Amino acid sequence: MGNNKLTRRGFLGTSAAALGAVALATPLAKAMASTPTAPQTPAIGDFGTKFGGVQIGAITYSWRDMPAGLENIIKYCKETGINSLELMSGDLEMFLGAPESPARNFPRPPRGERRPPLTAEQQAAMDKYNADLRAFRLGVNPARVAAARKLFDDAGIGVHIVKFAPSRWSDEEIDYAFATAKAMGAKAVCEEVSESAVSKLAPFATKHGMYCVFHNHNQFAEPGFSVDPFLAVAPSVMLNFDMGHYYGSTGLNPSDFVRKYHDRIFSIHIKDKTGPKTDPANTNQVWGQGETPLAELLLLIKREGWPIYLDIELEYAIAPWSNSVKEVRTSAQYARNILI
Repeated sequence: MGNNKLTRRGFLGTSAAALGAVALATPLAKAMASTPTAPQTPAIGDFGTKFGGVQIGAITYSWRDMPAGLENIIKYCKETGINSLELMSGDLEMFLGAPESPARNFPRPPRGERRPPLTAEQQAAMDKYNADLRAFRLGVNPARVAAARKLFDDAGIGVHIVKFAPSRWSDEEIDYAFATAKAMGAKAVCEEVSESAVSKLAPFATKHGMYCVFHNHNQFAEPGFSVDPFLAVAPSVMLNFDMGHYYGSTGLNPSDFVRKYHDRIFSIHIKDKTGPKTDPANTNQVWGQGETPLAELLLLIKREGWPIYLDIELEYAIAPWSNSVKEVRTSAQYARNILI
């Protein structure tokens, strides 16, 4: 935005100082507020491989086709050379002991068809699961979160975002989300962008001395859409800018957007896509085979030295002889070749 004079370090420090005066709702949040030796959030660059001074990491969604779990995530990081993550919360909550959703066992509809409405029995199972999940979140053991953090620390992997997407949760569960992310060493909790989500999460982010970062899909192609009203809500509101969705839906150069909003962009999902006028339009591609000006953006970040996390989000179709771990490694090498 250019007119925001409060630095990231300054915002985090100011908000953290105010945190001690806040009555927090969950056992983990209370432990974080009262324990002086709680894990400290690392500065950008404390973790992660940098190429030419640019932080390249990945969102763990990239490995959604692989076996889940934190131990597996760490294994994939070691195989790809990635050690800076936007961590999807499902793997983390699995490790923390969350109940398993019964929806995993519901019959799947044929490809291309919508899932039918839940039966009475299925709805009852989901209602019980949601109640159990809420109880789990409000009673999670801080020591278990510390154990999860230690797995990553011991492997030399930093978590800068946890994507809980908690805007529709209860206030107590939102407290849990921010406290858990902070205990994991992250600076931010991620959610999909919307007016209601920004309004709901911004006060919690400020209270916890963290950021709520908002991810876009194709909203920029909608007439009149702007992030300015969202960013005006609070300094704790930042962007998780998806350059691929931006370019694929609008055809506009994402580097121009980043130049304007660099001080309100926490992280960027990097990928390659076709533009909106190409056939097929707005389609994920192997890096270098699409039209997204990826190299221009990488070199802009390098030249300006902006402290923005760049995370590989693997979404293109994977060839039968490969897998998502190999493709993330190839994408990281592609970025390295541009930056070094």
